[in-house]
Amino acid sequence: MKVKKGDLVRVISGKDKGKEGKILRVIPKLNKVIVENINLVKKHQRPTQQLREGGIIEQPSPIHASKVMVICPSCGKPTRVGYKFLEEGKKVRICRKCNEIIDKV
Repeated sequence: MKVKKGDLVRVISGKDKGKEGKILRVIPKLNKVIVENINLVKKHQRPTQQLREGGIIEQPSPIHASKVMVICPSCGKPTRVGYKFLEEGKKVRICRKCNEIIDKV
């Protein structure tokens, strides 16, 4: 997948179009991601003896990875992700708009 946990992304389609958030979890088998404060659903939680209170909880649910674009840390624009090999042989992700490295080396 071209997105990783911790990336800042912008939603490009759906009910949350235009919103930005950080990726909390990546689910590669389903090609989905969970982004903070995006695609919130209400869950009815039953109280338990440990820690949990009862009530209605809002939590983010997964959205398809094709609906998000990575925001480049250097140019600040949503961009497609490319790959490049460094001299030492390490594969890194690059911004297709400004050709800067997205990964923190």
